[in-house]
Amino acid sequence: MVRYGVLVAIALLAGSTVAELQQVEVGGEIRIRGRHWNSNYSRSFIGVGTPRYENYHFAARPLGPFGLLSRFDFDNRGDDFTFVEHNTRLFVKADFTDDVTSFVEFESFNIWGSDFRSNYLSGQDVSGGSDVQLYQAYLETRHLFGLPIRVRAGRQEMQLGKGWLVGDSITPALGVSFDGIRLTYENAGWVLDGWWHKLEERNRGDGDVDFYGIYGTYSGLESVNLSAYWLLVRDGAVPVDTTGSLGTEWLEDLLGLDDYDSTWLHTVGTRLWGAHGAFDYDWELSYQFGEADAVGAQFNPLVYGDDGATFDAIGTDLTLGYTLDLPWSPRVYVGAAYLEGEDNRDFRFGDRLLHGLRDTESSISFNRLFSDYGYGLLLDINSELSNFRQVRAGFTVKPTEKLSGGLRVAYWEFNETFATPVVPFLPFWNRAHDDSLGWTTFLVGKYRYSDDLSFGLIWEHLFTGRGLEEGNFLSRNALEFTGGTDDEDADYIHFDIHVTF
Repeated sequence: MVRYGVLVAIALLAGSTVAELQQVEVGGEIRIRGRHWNSNYSRSFIGVGTPRYENYHFAARPLGPFGLLSRFDFDNRGDDFTFVEHNTRLFVKADFTDDVTSFVEFESFNIWGSDFRSNYLSGQDVSGGSDVQLYQAYLETRHLFGLPIRVRAGRQEMQLGKGWLVGDSITPALGVSFDGIRLTYENAGWVLDGWWHKLEERNRGDGDVDFYGIYGTYSGLESVNLSAYWLLVRDGAVPVDTTGSLGTEWLEDLLGLDDYDSTWLHTVGTRLWGAHGAFDYDWELSYQFGEADAVGAQFNPLVYGDDGATFDAIGTDLTLGYTLDLPWSPRVYVGAAYLEGEDNRDFRFGDRLLHGLRDTESSISFNRLFSDYGYGLLLDINSELSNFRQVRAGFTVKPTEKLSGGLRVAYWEFNETFATPVVPFLPFWNRAHDDSLGWTTFLVGKYRYSDDLSFGLIWEHLFTGRGLEEGNFLSRNALEFTGGTDDEDADYIHFDIHVTF
């Protein structure tokens, strides 16, 4: 039914676009960012990690999709991780009569040295890489049928609020866009958004991944802005553990095994923010619920995964700030975050005795969805951390119109910790890991040379906690193990050049 409504909206949009070209705008941006990590990653911040424990010590324990592989090491024995990334965007915007606009934007992202076209040893030339992608391409009409309604159909960015759950970037140099249609009503202090986006087309039955939502904001009150929302990610795929004979399938049905449903991740929440005099505040609270079988199926220690997995977690983030009436406009602030975690990866005799002929229990923490609200660049590089709590404090200053900077200090802890055997061959005798994640300091400076050109510098330092050395589930929505081989402090530094035209 929803899809039929979307098709009707697209038809109405297409029918309203018979207009004449009025203005064409061409522009873009270039971003170059040099990045360096030390004593942090064992290989890279993407890809597969390295083993931290021997798997045979954890047989029949539901560890999840990544097992006990960790991308982090927190030691100084390996190589540091350094590269320069380069992002280029070019857009064309065409305005027509009758409030109609089309927008097309291309993006090229690469790492320096990955596309060079000549081999210095042999002199052999190659064609180089081809990584230009269509980043945005949409058609927009405003004041549809004379109403304060905007319709945008096609590939598009989407930023909801401060980007805590849905943002328009993966990192400052790499964006994210959605394929779909979005309707926006804006009038008398109200803004109401509704959308349908296609995240993955699998071309088989009803197995696609879709993203729906409603996001409303009211800003008609003095010093107070209020948003409320409902977000839904639906994965129509139905996982399967085994495909056997009729007798096997009958037995599984009788025992209630291998009986997965579609995945429904609902997120409801609210955001309250504003300023009163020199005081400012921003608080967001979300609750997630729904069927989580796509995740539960990956907690498969022997034969079967968790076909009764559910989303059931809260997440919240709060910042309180105060701007002092002093030179450089110093602003001091405090903040806190809590992203609920779950860890049911303990040893149970029943799993061993039945050799997996039973469904297991999964560990599903708060899901960050498509956030670009990062808590740091040493650990939360892609805004993917969960199962942690944090308190922070800092300040920002603006010595001149072109120069700004700030410092933030944060203390982190794990919410739910992992347990490992005290004696390797006695798996029932476990010791919970430490919950101390550590301290981070974050120093940032920015120089705006002109309206079009700016330079940025960031340095973050991690005072590694014992819980990171021992290891707990934190990364990739707390589905991935984050554990080191030592407790060395880690550093991250980057220098950024950004120009728009």
